[in-house]
Amino acid sequence: MEFGRVPHEELPLIDFGLPKDTELTINTLKSAKGKGDLQVHVGCAKWGRKEWLGKIYPPKTKEINFLDEYVKHFDCIELNATFYQIYGPETIGKWKAKAESNPGFKFCPKFSQTISHIRRLKNAEEITTQFYKGILAFGDQLGPMFLQVGDNFTPKSLPELKAYLEHLPTDVPVFLEVRHKDWFAVKENSDALFNMLHQLNMGAVITDASGRRDCVHMNLPTPHTFIRFVGNSLDKTDYKRVDDWVERIKQWQQQGLQSLWFFMHQHDERYSPELSDYVVEKLNKALGLELQRPKFIDRDKGLFD
Repeated sequence: MEFGRVPHEELPLIDFGLPKDTELTINTLKSAKGKGDLQVHVGCAKWGRKEWLGKIYPPKTKEINFLDEYVKHFDCIELNATFYQIYGPETIGKWKAKAESNPGFKFCPKFSQTISHIRRLKNAEEITTQFYKGILAFGDQLGPMFLQVGDNFTPKSLPELKAYLEHLPTDVPVFLEVRHKDWFAVKENSDALFNMLHQLNMGAVITDASGRRDCVHMNLPTPHTFIRFVGNSLDKTDYKRVDDWVERIKQWQQQGLQSLWFFMHQHDERYSPELSDYVVEKLNKALGLELQRPKFIDRDKGLFD
């Protein structure tokens, strides 16, 4: 992921501290049911990473078998493949079958770019139906979906956004990610967006990237959170950022958070397994969980092999 990338020498100059919870978040968690019963999932964005051969995938693994190996290490995936192409039930069914060795595994598909970026949510009913027809083939392995609108999708398009979201099926959770700076820079825009999501019972993606600290908005319209964490090749700041997130998540759990979806990105994806492992280790310790950790072929090797 290139979003929010900054030169490495600028990292020490960035304030990575997490903002305070918004009033919306405080009220959402306060009214949540089942306090303390938190469902936690940690994963990456893609399974097709050749850089992981010899690291978590056996060295001679064929690309067609990468998903078979991925599910041995993670319990979910932020499925970006569905952004670039709409897949039918047959292909989705094959992916589902590969993940059945891990019964709790969840696929979290990204809405097609045809819907979000090309048609910009307008006249997208037919293509949305086609998209849902495919991803529903995941069955009980379907996790929440996320809709990312483009960098040039401004608050002026809020009416179109609301009209589109209002007509989505309500039986599969949806999280929204916005990126245009005016959604965050103007409080009126921010309030309108997140209050709308709250009314529609839809979540908000929190994207933690070095060069876009405004996207760490800390708004929870529902008692569920979907975090896209963008690291910097295991820079020391990555670990401090994870520590801060784990502490905040622990607080949210005590206040009523019901589910956490934490997805690891790196500008250099070869390092995603290492930092994901750190995330899981810290969450297990802080929350008393037993989430599976990635299994490295040779843990004695250095992190930067």
